[in-house]
Amino acid sequence: MTLHETQTYLQLLQETLTLARQAPLSPTNFRVGALVYSPVSKNIYATGFTGEQPGNTHAEENCLAKLAEKHGVNNAASALGKDHYFTLITSFEPCGKRLSGKKSCVERILETRKNDGGIQKVVFGAKEPGTFVQDSQACKMMTDAGLEWEFVSDMENDILSVAREGHVEGPEKDVTNIDDISPEERARQEAIPRNPKKRMMEVPPPP
Repeated sequence: MTLHETQTYLQLLQETLTLARQAPLSPTNFRVGALVYSPVSKNIYATGFTGEQPGNTHAEENCLAKLAEKHGVNNAASALGKDHYFTLITSFEPCGKRLSGKKSCVERILETRKNDGGIQKVVFGAKEPGTFVQDSQACKMMTDAGLEWEFVSDMENDILSVAREGHVEGPEKDVTNIDDISPEERARQEAIPRNPKKRMMEVPPPP
């Protein structure tokens, strides 16, 4: 990757970060932005962000769907055409697996290549941290399919910060502090029949 390419990718990743900030806050999604870019014409052909379209939609999914809609066709492969090569820039590593069972973003990207054109490279600015999917296989899937990808890490901290907005982590989670339990509630809980198969933590009474 040349210095010029790096500078171009950083500028485009900044665009995806701006898009990600438009995504709704959610404890179960990352806020991500994505765009389809032509390295030949230097034009951006479509953009998308998490939750932009109805349902539990990802940024890349929305970007490709909007591209198809813009050209009045059923899929992004038809919109991108044959022998035309594009790069997908996304703030976050595209998903290789959806917990919802929906088609992954990597699969959607690979489908654009059916006509010997489509997306030939993916550039992203942050790796999947394992919050929702452990040991992401997205990069392996792209490599195995012959799809070039590039991880540009310069903006990773900023991207992760925006992506995680809306998540509740650590001490901020809605947990019960045993010191805040009233004597009445403690007595009620102690009166509940216990399952002998479960190991229970005994809470000593307050002094």
